[in-house]
Amino acid sequence: MTPGSRKVAVVGVALADCGRVDDATPYALHAQAARRALADAGLGREVVDGFASAGLGTLAPVEVAEYLGLRPTWVDSTSVGGATWEVMAAHAVDAIAAGHAKAVLLVYGSTARADIRAGRRTGNLSFGARGPLQFEVPYGHTLVAKYAMAARRHMLEHGTTIEQLAQVAVQARANAALNPEAMYREPITVDDVLSGPMIADPFTKLHCCIRSDGGAAVLLAAEELVRDCRTAPVWVLGSGEHVSHAAMSEWPDFTTGPAAVSGRLAFERAGVRPEEIDFAEIYDAFTYMTLVTLEDLGFCGKGEGGAFVEKGRLLVRGGELPVNTDGGGLSAQHPGMRGLFLLVEAVRQLRGEGGERQVWGPDGPGEPPRLGVASATGGWFCSSGTLVLGRD
Repeated sequence: MTPGSRKVAVVGVALADCGRVDDATPYALHAQAARRALADAGLGREVVDGFASAGLGTLAPVEVAEYLGLRPTWVDSTSVGGATWEVMAAHAVDAIAAGHAKAVLLVYGSTARADIRAGRRTGNLSFGARGPLQFEVPYGHTLVAKYAMAARRHMLEHGTTIEQLAQVAVQARANAALNPEAMYREPITVDDVLSGPMIADPFTKLHCCIRSDGGAAVLLAAEELVRDCRTAPVWVLGSGEHVSHAAMSEWPDFTTGPAAVSGRLAFERAGVRPEEIDFAEIYDAFTYMTLVTLEDLGFCGKGEGGAFVEKGRLLVRGGELPVNTDGGGLSAQHPGMRGLFLLVEAVRQLRGEGGERQVWGPDGPGEPPRLGVASATGGWFCSSGTLVLGRD
């Protein structure tokens, strides 16, 4: 097969234990997720010649690969926040297509919640005070404040209401109620969201993602390995990545995120249009991220996100575009850089493994969806990675 002509599929996905995990290390969660993903694919670790990881160890991903007993000949440690995993997956697809690797394993694990409870770390309010960030940190510019400011700008320019933003959290929780692995499943209302403790105006607690422990793994493979796998392949049809800014002062428009570029590229390269997509997995550290990313990806017009999320459009049951079918970072799990979890859920949906939360395709109940998109955001809308995925 000519290098560069290979098709690439996701052949294995898995979650490690998630939610409240007080008796495991991040390394153990990496290993657990990796073993489960390989078992899901029906392949042994000897086929893995590519490895990608970030966020753990002094020499990530060298330490993690060693812990897993891997000696990869292709490696990636790209770190761009929550979008890391979509960007890494895009790099892995290119490497496999070019013949530089045949099977690439992406793994993540974190005990962010357990570490805080045990006093091993504190909650991080910012990413640091060096480089360009030194000019903003003295003014109390915390991470959540950056997102809150952007949300306020959208409300000012486009008339988006706090009730519309709250709908994102309400519908995410409704989807989580169908997911037995979700950390929070009790229904919530718009009033519940609005009456919660204020975190950063206009965000109350339920506008913000939960903090959990957990891990995930995804195995990508060249098409010639697909026949040896126990699962149906989910093909990577197109990808896009983009970085925007580090300092908020350099962000030209608070109402447009980097997914406006990464999404356009992914759709163009996949040869599909947003209206053909059956469901979307979107990074949702805060409700505003979901709303503005829907606009950026072209599911609605700029400034129309508020109206779009009303009337249950994001719901698994009855929604026009089911979004974050597992409950997302707002209700299911959020151990840190959550982008890999988006890919796991997207693949499960395309394989028809969603259980109660399964989305049905255009042919109706009993037929899994044909096309899905996973789009993650890193930093404070600093980076984005978008993948279009499809089944045979």
